[in-house]
Amino acid sequence: MFVKMHSRGLKGDKFTFPFVLKSCVDLSCILMGKCVHGQILRIWLEFDLYVGTSLIDLYAKCGQLAEACKLFELSYHIKQPPTTTTCSTSKSSIYSTPLQILLEPINTQNPPQLLPYYTPIFQFLTTHNFLKLGQQVHAHMALRGLEPNAFLAAKMVAMYASSGDLSSADAVFSRIINPSSSLLYNSIIRAYTKHGHAKKCIDMFVKMHSRGLEGDYFTFPFVLKSCVDLSCILMGKCVHGQILRIGLEFDLYVGTSLIDMYVKCGQLAEARKLFDKMTVKDVSSWNALIAGYMKDGEIHVAEDLFGRMVGRNIVSWTAMISGYTQNGYAEQALTMFDEMLKEESEVKPNWVTIMSVLPACGHSAALQRGRRIHQFARKIGLDSNSSVQTALVSMYAKCGSLIDAELCFSRIHPDDKNLVAWNTMIAAYASHGHGMETVSTFENMIRAGVQPDSITFTGLFSGCSHSGLSDVGLNYYNSMRTVFYVEPRIEHYASIVDLLGRAGRLLEAKELIDQMPMEAGPSIWGALLAACRNQRNLKFAEMAAKKLFVLEPDNSGNYVLLSNMYAQAGMWKEVNNLRSLLRRQGMKKSPGCSWIEVNGKAHLFRGGDRSHPQAKEIYMLLEALPEKIKAAGYIPDTSFVLHDISEEEKECNLQTHSEKLAIAFGLLNTNPGVVLRVTKNLRICGDCHSATKFVSKIYGREIIVRDVNRFHHFKVGFCSCGDYW
Repeated sequence: MFVKMHSRGLKGDKFTFPFVLKSCVDLSCILMGKCVHGQILRIWLEFDLYVGTSLIDLYAKCGQLAEACKLFELSYHIKQPPTTTTCSTSKSSIYSTPLQILLEPINTQNPPQLLPYYTPIFQFLTTHNFLKLGQQVHAHMALRGLEPNAFLAAKMVAMYASSGDLSSADAVFSRIINPSSSLLYNSIIRAYTKHGHAKKCIDMFVKMHSRGLEGDYFTFPFVLKSCVDLSCILMGKCVHGQILRIGLEFDLYVGTSLIDMYVKCGQLAEARKLFDKMTVKDVSSWNALIAGYMKDGEIHVAEDLFGRMVGRNIVSWTAMISGYTQNGYAEQALTMFDEMLKEESEVKPNWVTIMSVLPACGHSAALQRGRRIHQFARKIGLDSNSSVQTALVSMYAKCGSLIDAELCFSRIHPDDKNLVAWNTMIAAYASHGHGMETVSTFENMIRAGVQPDSITFTGLFSGCSHSGLSDVGLNYYNSMRTVFYVEPRIEHYASIVDLLGRAGRLLEAKELIDQMPMEAGPSIWGALLAACRNQRNLKFAEMAAKKLFVLEPDNSGNYVLLSNMYAQAGMWKEVNNLRSLLRRQGMKKSPGCSWIEVNGKAHLFRGGDRSHPQAKEIYMLLEALPEKIKAAGYIPDTSFVLHDISEEEKECNLQTHSEKLAIAFGLLNTNPGVVLRVTKNLRICGDCHSATKFVSKIYGREIIVRDVNRFHHFKVGFCSCGDYW
């Protein structure tokens, strides 16, 4: 039962351990007793009166008299504070207790016998994180001319480190002339790891090893975590070698830390070998492997582990949800979240879980699902978390509700608006084509004293590009290195090429490519090719496409884009040549598809699709639609039908584009006035863009279309992009 309790992430306390230790005695199981002792050490209960006595009893009755004597000698001088008031866990009561009362047992002793009395005081202060009192007790020692020994110094280092005062912890350690104590080294190693000083932790471990001191089950988990933080698999393997030499590989905590290290350093096969060898597996080891397989895209292996896992905790569920989301399995992520919320499940989501599932809503444009999750987060008090609010901003923006995104952003406290929050809002405005708002948000961020990074400028340039703010974007590009100290990267050059190309400044875009300090990659030439499509410039398009055919020989999209441009120019011979090349190389064009969410369910449509149950009604509406919108001024743009067929056939082909099918379905299945939100996996074609403007006017509907590049908000016959897209 104790193992089961521990596997659920629950820690024992002073009431738990005496009974567990007695059971270890009854079973004569000293190995299990030592494991329990390790847990007691981690939560600082070794010198609790009842726990300490139980430990001494365990070692004595299991024939470990040396260990029993050592514990007895350490605990002999330890006295509890004189009154229950002094020992109160209330912070206010501790501070209201005079220091001289806390130190009364010490003040009555002669200086040579004082040191043992300080140990429980520093341990008590560590538990309650009372730095000020700790500094006063330290001063009390200094006034009496007392220097701590290694054992007491370990407690002092722990006290300072737990309160965030790492420099004082460092100073205490450095004053020990001969720190030949594993406990002291463990305290400073733990301090460095907890405060993110991974290199110092490794250096201290090497120093400890050079003194002939071996690590233990307390040392190695922190050292292995530092190896992860430094991404140093070589050092991790060296540590593993030492663990093997002293027989700690299958210690519960050390083994789990090894698995975690190998997973996070990309050595999944090594992690699995260790996992399969372990006789007792901690829930953390299962979680580490699941996260590792998800990161590597091995979804089925992660699912198998999760299915076989006993005692799943919130980390287990979150690892699965996050893994599904990151691998593009949005529906599975949402289903897993719903399953976790079932009444029979004892696990409840935390803020990390909410952050993991919200991107799945954004990916699939499931606005109604996202709103329900938001309501749930509000109900359990998680929506005030700044990270959750930032995730909500991103979700609402990607689902097409910029108003909700703005509202969530405004609710984040100014002190909590970090770089990620600002970048998310900048990217939201950029994706919706709100260039001026993108720029003003960037300026507000600078005024708030937040330093931009490379992601900030990617969003800023995108917002300027989609809104025709080419000169504004160029000004920021020219100042990003000199004013903001951000070095332009390949994605920034691609954004500026796109910005110039959309503005018709193709020659300047080509000059920028020629002046780049690095070799132009697919993103650069892809941006130029897309700009050439907008400007219908075949000369530059052929040049960009030839580069892409070499850089991305398996990307059919580049061939299709150039083929489309040839078709628009009526160059059918070149079109046929490219299509033959595609067939010879075994490549296929990515089929266009669109989907729309109605009553919480997504409905998918492909071009010319007749498989939907309401296909008959959808096609009847679309057949009548051209006459209605033509009367309002619509003229079909048949240049977007890329086949050498008659004009009448081209017009008929235009009617069955996937986005038109989705819009027709939305009109048939929603009440008047309801906003239609359509998502398309490719760029919306010019004819569909023009037709949707007229549909919004005739039916009095707001229609939001999210294509691969940006959002288009259609209302009363106009689009938010201003036809600049």
